Amino acid sequence: MLTIVCDAPGKLSAVERDLPVRGADEVLVKLRRVGVCGTDLHIFAGRQPYLQYPRVMGHELSATVAEAPEGSGVKVGDLVSILPYIACGTCDACRKNRPNCCRRIGVLGVHRDGGMTQYLSLPERFLVKAEGLDADQAACVEFLAIGAHAVARAKLERGEKVLIAGAGPIGLAVAIFAKLEGADVTLIDGREDRLEWARRHIGISSTVALGNGDVEELSRITGGDFFDAVFDATGSPKAMERGFSFVAHAGRYVLVSIVASDIAFSDPEFHKREMTLLSSRNATTEDFAHVIAAMRGGHVPAALVTHRLSLEEVPEKFAELADPAKGVVKALVEVA
Repeated sequence: MLTIVCDAPGKLSAVERDLPVRGADEVLVKLRRVGVCGTDLHIFAGRQPYLQYPRVMGHELSATVAEAPEGSGVKVGDLVSILPYIACGTCDACRKNRPNCCRRIGVLGVHRDGGMTQYLSLPERFLVKAEGLDADQAACVEFLAIGAHAVARAKLERGEKVLIAGAGPIGLAVAIFAKLEGADVTLIDGREDRLEWARRHIGISSTVALGNGDVEELSRITGGDFFDAVFDATGSPKAMERGFSFVAHAGRYVLVSIVASDIAFSDPEFHKREMTLLSSRNATTEDFAHVIAAMRGGHVPAALVTHRLSLEEVPEKFAELADPAKGVVKALVEVA
């Protein structure tokens, strides 16, 4: 993959004009929006354990096609959402149609340079046409797809009681798609502003503030049975361990968060409940398609995007996005 960084929008420097701008079988795309997530904030702060610095950030991406090989399924000007999980296509996971957990995966902005630039050259299979969406929506597809993938892993049934721990963007994404499946959703978080946002914009009527009495409230909501499915999106090892106790007998626990830590649980309680423990990693092309269809159908609130800044403003203002007082749900960097 070749990354070209331009010295001005739409203009290549004299040196860069002499370089091949895309691989022979690749599509050159011009970046439009870059979503900012918790991973990016950790990278910016120097606390991301899964990459080597320096690194160009950016994995929540929308772009327009600038150049494509003859016979391609995309054409110049097409709006696309980028699947940032660059899979090898040949390992055992890829052969099982599970490229989201490819053994040799290279995630844009984490394992390899990402999209906080002006152009990227990528194989066509990592581009998903975003017809009917705008550039903002197309950049939100990736994080929403992570939530949709987690919901698909749980195989929810209509009317099931679902608890989502963590009301950050991923937790909210899980809530949106669990609700679309007809689940009875409860959201727990320590930030009242996030819970209020979920009540107002997603219609989550059942919310619980983290703290004294929260276990009793979760028990009351479920008549003492607790939840058919629990999703953790906290990024906290202690919260992930605590979540085991909220799973009903014969229930499922989906760990959406990934942490650099061991997770412990009570084996007698786990077996007593015959609990199913699931991990959920990244997303697939099918998840992207599901999210795009939900967006076209008006099932995803536009209010998710609360903040935006230009590419030029990133060095000065990026750190502000980590400040809880700013009320950021999803921030976008406008590239073009």
